[in-house]
Amino acid sequence: MKTSLVLAVTLALSACTAFGPSRKPPKMPEPAHYSVESQPAQTAAADGVAQQLATGARPVPEWWKEFGSDDLNALVDEGLRNSPSYQSAQATLKAAREQLRGQIGDNLFPKVDLEFNPTRQRSLGIPVLPQQTFIENVFVAQAKASYTFDFFGAAFLADRALAGQVKQQALQLEATRRALATNIVVATINSASMAEQVAATEALVNLGEERARQIASRYKLGSASREEMLSSEQDAANAAATLPSLRAQAAAVRHAQAVLLGRSPDNAPPPMKLSDLKVPETVPVSVPSELLHQRPDILAAEAALKAAADAAGAATASMFPSLTLNASYGHGGFDWSTFTSPQGVIWSVAGSVTQPLFHGGALFARRRQYLANYEAAVGQYKQTVLSAFRNVADTLVSLDEDANTLTQTQRAERAAHDTSSDTEARYKLGATPYYATLTAGQQYQNARVQVARARASRLADTAALFDSMGNP
Repeated sequence: MKTSLVLAVTLALSACTAFGPSRKPPKMPEPAHYSVESQPAQTAAADGVAQQLATGARPVPEWWKEFGSDDLNALVDEGLRNSPSYQSAQATLKAAREQLRGQIGDNLFPKVDLEFNPTRQRSLGIPVLPQQTFIENVFVAQAKASYTFDFFGAAFLADRALAGQVKQQALQLEATRRALATNIVVATINSASMAEQVAATEALVNLGEERARQIASRYKLGSASREEMLSSEQDAANAAATLPSLRAQAAAVRHAQAVLLGRSPDNAPPPMKLSDLKVPETVPVSVPSELLHQRPDILAAEAALKAAADAAGAATASMFPSLTLNASYGHGGFDWSTFTSPQGVIWSVAGSVTQPLFHGGALFARRRQYLANYEAAVGQYKQTVLSAFRNVADTLVSLDEDANTLTQTQRAERAAHDTSSDTEARYKLGATPYYATLTAGQQYQNARVQVARARASRLADTAALFDSMGNP
């Protein structure tokens, strides 16, 4: 039996090269750089940091720690422990691995079963005898063994195809883990940004209401026109109308963050401050050829391609002959004395060779089906690689432009702040009316909102770039 197993495995391995399409992924382009224009060595400076884009550097495993916040690290750890979606994906992978173990056990090893079958029955006798029926007892106990030789590798290829699918699920689980960490980081950033935007907008609305009241008082005194009064009222109402939707967005972001952490929405963590999150000064950027071996989504697509190739090979190999051996040994008899005596020994040895001849075209259709699945897997692999390149390219461009946007919004904020300070000083000296200080204050609060958005975009795109590099 051991020699037969070795022979069967050897033949199956040699058959694998003859059946099925190539398991190698198609050759993909390796561009010199990701985006239309070559990437800079560093981004524009903003917030005192010009991020270094380290081309060829290895990805960072726990990249969220680069933001320098213990609170953020704790939230990501909590989410990875408690997220129901991640736990579900882990359980699904465990089930797939057990399915693979079961299928390999069925295909690789002989099947051995113990059987005990006592029977008491009334059966028909011979017609010429006066007694037409007889009552008889039958006692049978035996061990049965069977083994199918995988000469053409059908079972081996089927097992390897399933192993490829399990590997694909494992890589998808890693992609899920990374996506979960990224979503938690981005949700935390957005929660902090929304809190600052709400605070600045509330201040803007209060200033607008105060300005509307002040101009209404001036209108009553005859120092402001009705048109000016109505215009200020309209401006105040428009500003106030933006606040409810902004508060709803802020609440929705916190609710989403809580669910990512495995909490109920009412138990969402309090918003952090954007100033508590440090912009990483160095971000690794892998070259395209290395990216193919690092990103879980690309590796999962490659595993799916190999599994599809093996499944097509298994469908082809199943059209060739198979040999099955069966053997049994045990005791039997019509009474206990015979059953337990040497005369009750029973055994059998049998072999069968099966060559599929006609199955209504089902075998050929099945082979064409798996070949089509392989072609689809090849196309999906190519699309996954190109999408990964585009994802990195878009993120690199966004990150550089985020720094430019933040620089300009901070420039506008400083100008608005200085204008507000100067206007207030002039008002105290009696050189400008009070409503002018309110208008300047509104402009400053509006500039604060834009800065909060720009700073959050830069942090979120940095997180996206870290994630897009895959695993080291």
